Amino acid sequence: MTLGELEKAIIEMGEPAYRAKQIFLWLYQRGASNFNKMSNVPKTVRDKLERNYYIGSVELSEHLRSRDGTEKFLFKLLDGNFIETVLIYAKNRKTVCLSTQVGCKFACDFCASGKIRFERNLTPSEITNQILFLYHNVKQRTTNYVFMGIGEPLDNYENVRKAIIIMNEPEGMAIGARRITISTCGIVPGIEKLKDLGLQINLSISLHATDNKLRDTLMPINKRYPLEKVIEASERFINATGRMITIEYILIKGTNDSLKQANELAKIARRLRAKVNLVPCSKIPDLNFQPPPWRNIDIFMNRLIDRGVKVTLRESKGEDIQAACGQLAGRPKE
Repeated sequence: MTLGELEKAIIEMGEPAYRAKQIFLWLYQRGASNFNKMSNVPKTVRDKLERNYYIGSVELSEHLRSRDGTEKFLFKLLDGNFIETVLIYAKNRKTVCLSTQVGCKFACDFCASGKIRFERNLTPSEITNQILFLYHNVKQRTTNYVFMGIGEPLDNYENVRKAIIIMNEPEGMAIGARRITISTCGIVPGIEKLKDLGLQINLSISLHATDNKLRDTLMPINKRYPLEKVIEASERFINATGRMITIEYILIKGTNDSLKQANELAKIARRLRAKVNLVPCSKIPDLNFQPPPWRNIDIFMNRLIDRGVKVTLRESKGEDIQAACGQLAGRPKE
């Protein structure tokens, strides 16, 4: 529940609304795992809560650490499904990569998540519990939060929206909106909803191709929401929020790494006044995609820079534990 929803539920229980803030603080800042730990909440209220509600959790099934320090957590959910969450270290940043669905519907050609069957959306609590586990069990206070794990965040918009509101709520996790990034493969209706959310969150568009023919092949969602529609929706998001967006572009050897494609990508980036995040393709079992040689990556990146585009090259971390971009796949349901 968001704080507003919890206040409504507390009032319906016949209790004063301020109890909701007390409970929220216990849940999201003090890490209470049961209602009896909420010492400043009267026992009569705790008993009512115990009868009507439960405090969700995720169960750690596996914890792997990469040679580069990246950590991957395999979580078992209450229904036996699994998701993966990744903690990435880079200089002064600790970034948690959050999953939003069990499996993924969208079957991007280069992504392991799309090769597993979609089961269901994650609930707001299953999303926020990924963060709470790191806070209270691994003792990690992360600096940045990216919805880039298993699943498409904007296909689970309502639950992701509620999770972000809880994350941003001062009595909740008190996470600044500008530290939160949503990545989408191009769900146009979701982008439209996101621009009206009223929070200064970041948006990343997973582009990966500069023409519809190639993008249709790499990302089947393009057949429903073609490139032009995604760009137009991105423009409306920028105009409504004033936020700079990021274009994510996975470089695949011999597929989307030519200078012609760099030129086209530069045109799109300039039109959107966007920065480009280049990501060398991760190696995924049973898929034949390979990253370009570093020399080719440098040539591609320098062409963008020469065209006046702000570019970053994201080092793919955690590849040895299948935690890099495109490698997350979870595990079949037990």
